[in-house]
Amino acid sequence: MADEDLYDDKHIAFLEEMWGEGFLSPGGAEEVARVLDGVDIAGREVMDIGCGSGACAVLLARDHGAAHVTGIDVEDPVCAAARARAEAAGVADRVTITKVVPGPFPFPGERFDVVFSKDSIIHIPDKAAMAAEAFRVLKPGGRFAASDWLIAHDGEPSAQMADYIRAEALEFAMASPDSYRRAMEAAGFVDVELVNRNPWYAVVAARELAWLDGPNRPDLEARHGAEFIAHQVEVWAKLVGVLQSGEHCPHHIRGRKPG
Repeated sequence: MADEDLYDDKHIAFLEEMWGEGFLSPGGAEEVARVLDGVDIAGREVMDIGCGSGACAVLLARDHGAAHVTGIDVEDPVCAAARARAEAAGVADRVTITKVVPGPFPFPGERFDVVFSKDSIIHIPDKAAMAAEAFRVLKPGGRFAASDWLIAHDGEPSAQMADYIRAEALEFAMASPDSYRRAMEAAGFVDVELVNRNPWYAVVAARELAWLDGPNRPDLEARHGAEFIAHQVEVWAKLVGVLQSGEHCPHHIRGRKPG
């Protein structure tokens, strides 16, 4: 773990202004629904890997009918924000937020019906271990449904991609679609499906950059600080570049545990 939180209150506030209350990645409730395409979670026990500040956990319980959602994350600020959000939404009885340490999930085998994650497993370097742990905690017949930020190929990133990753400074551990498929299948998942979301986010990120560096910029600087916003503009310009090249390719990743 890093000595300092990657997602402190300042970054949470900025990202939520960008992406919506409780969201630390793009797409909001609509993208959550797309991640869950074909996966029914009504009445099910769900684990949310990297629950962040809690919007997804609340949506899974309140809007998608999960019986219970167990959200896990590794940092105190986001866990505190997620607990407060579940309480405010009136679903605290069906949402549990647990701070964990990196490594195996602290749950027994065959505990959950669904393992969900939205753009968080980019912070888990060992995708094979993550997939094996997700498989372990799923009940037979359970489903894995996630989105993540991927790199289009195995091997070293291009200079442009490496520059973007350095600018983000969020300890990204990006893997390729082929790597994810291998990890999922090696863990035992079947019906593995990967859906490339690059065409969608390349357009959305360009709009985000225009929002950051357009008429809104003075107000954003007043709220978040001029230096902070200048850095975000730099990051988003690099992000748009690697999305347009196709090397940065967010994906949906789904699979099923036999049984």
